[in-house]
Formats: sequence, C-alpha cells, structure tokens
Amino acid sequence: MSKGDRINADKSEGRRLVAALASESHQRGDYVGWFETLYARAEHPDHIPWADMQPNPHLVEWAARTAFDGRGLSAVTIGCGLGDDAEFLAASGCEVTAFDISPSAIGWCQRRFPTSTVRYMTADLLALPQDWQFDRVVEIYTVQALPLALRSAAIHAVARLVKPEGRLLAIGRLAESPDEQVSMPWPLTREEIREYEATGLREIGFEPLHDAEGVHRFCAEYVR
Repeated sequence: MSKGDRINADKSEGRRLVAALASESHQRGDYVGWFETLYARAEHPDHIPWADMQPNPHLVEWAARTAFDGRGLSAVTIGCGLGDDAEFLAASGCEVTAFDISPSAIGWCQRRFPTSTVRYMTADLLALPQDWQFDRVVEIYTVQALPLALRSAAIHAVARLVKPEGRLLAIGRLAESPDEQVSMPWPLTREEIREYEATGLREIGFEPLHDAEGVHRFCAEYVR
C-alpha cells in the first residue's frame, strides 16, 4: 500500500469513527463531547479526517487573492484543531488566539508548535468570555459540525467575536438542500449562512467553491 493509499484508508476509518462517536454522543444529549474523545484516541493525525497538517487551501487562496496583511490585527481561529490555520494567520502578521473545545487538540497544538506566538486555549464556542472581540474571526468547518438545533446559537456566538469594523471569514461545505445534512460532514444551507446577517454583520463576499471531486463549499466574508 502506498503512502497516499494508507492516508486515505486512515481518513476513511477516521470518518467512520467520527460518525459513530458523534451518534453516540448525541444520543446522550452531549453534542460536543465527542471531539475530545476523537482527539484523545487518535494516535496519528491521519486518524482525524479534517487534519491535513497544512492550512486550509481556501484560507490560503483567500489570503493570496486579497493580499492579506495581518500586521497590527488581532485574530481568532474557532475550533482550531491541530493549529495549522492559526499558524498561517500568525505568519501573516496577526496576533492570534486559537481555541478548541478539546483539551487534547490544544495539547497537540502546543507540542507541534512549542515556540509559537499563537495563544492556544481550551474553550467552548457557546460559552466564551463576553469581552472577547477580534479584528479578524476565522471559522472553518466548525459550525457545520454541530447539530442543526445548535447552529443558530453557534452563528450568533461566532458573530459576537467580531469587533466593530472587524471582519469574519467563514468557510465550509455547502448543502444544496436540507436532505444533504443528514450525514457527515453535515453541510450548511445558504439559508443558515445568511443568519450571519441577522446578527448585525454585513455580507461583503460570498463565493461558491467546487473541487475536483464535485464537493460544494463556500467562502463568505462579513464586516461589522
């Protein structure tokens, strides 16, 4: 088996594990506890389906397209996972806070980047300090990992992090119909994404994205 085949096999096994852990956790009424179980059990990043060990390519493309310069800006990455997006923003000049609900994920970040300037923290999106506000907020694949019943609260929690005149960049999978939301990776509908505007943010860009495998994604930007 080639390295690529092994990674794909590990990712497939990781997706099956995620589906099982999420289902079990949801049945107990615990909608986020499975994240810690996954990171704590994972013996290698290949076992985590979304851990590519590099910044999200759509974030990188957005930064290149907009000639992003983070110098002098505060930024936060939501559900930071293993830290690659946070490190990318730090390399762009931002003063970065990165949080995840999983202590094991945060520990992994700190081991991977022992000299990083990023402030890595364990925190719950739905229970953040009221005074947290940032110039740039980056949300990638986190809201879509939550049950439909929690998404409105999550969207409002994300929006509260955007300081006056600050901006939000949201990237995720795009569902063309609610029927696509019944299985992992639980994509967002356009109607759900529009709820950011109900929080007082103004949409300044929305780009549908399509990869070679025909997966529908989106890159949306908002300003307060």
